[in-house]
Amino acid sequence: MTPASPPLPPPGAHGGDGPRVAEALGIPESDVLDLSASLNPSAPDVASMVARYASSVRRYPDSRGARDALAGVLAIDAERIVLTNGGAEAIALVAAHQPVGDVQPPDFSLYEKHLASVQAGAPRWRSNPNNPTGLLARADEVAAVWDEAFYPLATGCWTRGDADVIVVGSLTKVFACPGLRVGYVITPTAALAHTLVTRQPEWSVNSIACALLPGLLELADLPKWARAIAAQRAQLVTLLRGHHLAPAPSDANYVLVRQARGLRNHLARRGVVVRDTASFGVADGVRIAVPDNSGLDRLSDALQGWNP
Repeated sequence: MTPASPPLPPPGAHGGDGPRVAEALGIPESDVLDLSASLNPSAPDVASMVARYASSVRRYPDSRGARDALAGVLAIDAERIVLTNGGAEAIALVAAHQPVGDVQPPDFSLYEKHLASVQAGAPRWRSNPNNPTGLLARADEVAAVWDEAFYPLATGCWTRGDADVIVVGSLTKVFACPGLRVGYVITPTAALAHTLVTRQPEWSVNSIACALLPGLLELADLPKWARAIAAQRAQLVTLLRGHHLAPAPSDANYVLVRQARGLRNHLARRGVVVRDTASFGVADGVRIAVPDNSGLDRLSDALQGWNP
């Protein structure tokens, strides 16, 4: 009798399911290809850089140098920037300041989680490119709060640059290091940035992130990365279509497949993890991060035997 396959863990609300899938399969985490977290496939090796700044944990963080370095690449007054413990804290801070908002699905679930109330006609919260569809907003589309976590990887530019709006972002997407936890808020005024800072816990951004960020920003080549992602995304789309899947058009470092019931489990049992889209309000769908070339080969092997 063939032994039963071990049960797989249910999908997490925000991706990054690789470690739990590895545990269920009884394999090392390094043997899992995690495409449920949409990260930059061309990012530098941040882990090796972190080791150089390990001694910074012996002192309290000072985020001023990191903030000033970010202001330089964004070409924005540093007084209008708030560094945060990842994009999640950026969203929570803005939602606490502006607790009533309008969110039109499909979109990122953290907006509704942190807003006190979601009401039609209230200030609009939007991801750009949309998460999970990957489509960039048109130039004439507006929002009160733009989430540009994936904008640099979709466009090769740091920000759309809208005036008089709030922008939240996530450097850990751009540099493929979600465990480092570095996000930011761009505010229309220095006064609003100061208000948000007063609501943060002390030392919200850790000392390693603060020490590492200036050097990390010097390595950013957004135009090159965006071109590479576009080419790799085209290869991903071709692969998926070859297996009778229909990825939606995307400008981002991920694609959405709306009709993919059972695909997450099929791939997970072969050590490849993709993002379930139920938390976005898209039933039976998956969001698949654009992999590098070796990851594409791994995904191709895992798709063998898939029957829609």
